[in-house]
Amino acid sequence: MRKWIALLIVIVPVVEFWGYAFVADRLGLGKTIFLTLATSVIGGLMMQFEGRKVMADAKSQINGGQVPGKMAIDGMCVFAGGIMLLLPGFVTDVLGFILVFPLTRPLCRALLMKWIGKKLKDGTITFYRR
Repeated sequence: MRKWIALLIVIVPVVEFWGYAFVADRLGLGKTIFLTLATSVIGGLMMQFEGRKVMADAKSQINGGQVPGKMAIDGMCVFAGGIMLLLPGFVTDVLGFILVFPLTRPLCRALLMKWIGKKLKDGTITFYRR
């Protein structure tokens, strides 16, 4: 896992710099900076709105006596997407909007649930009681 994180720390800034240079070459530096700031503001507002919606849905499921499993994963997606939207760059903004946007989030949720199910079956995810 540490290898993947180290690899991401190196690769993500390189990809973001390339994307930023690509967009700046096409639009110009001023418009690119404005677009970067606009996506951060819009992403922050979307994260706030979707986060409140997910929390309200989770609360209603808990009050109905259900386990909010899907809502917990949706909350993780909104949180991760919000962090990506606050980072400067266009590649992380695209991934962040995919995670925060409610129409694309079910795809991400399905992939994440499949990954968690595989890890539970393999025994690489364990739960401890204190």
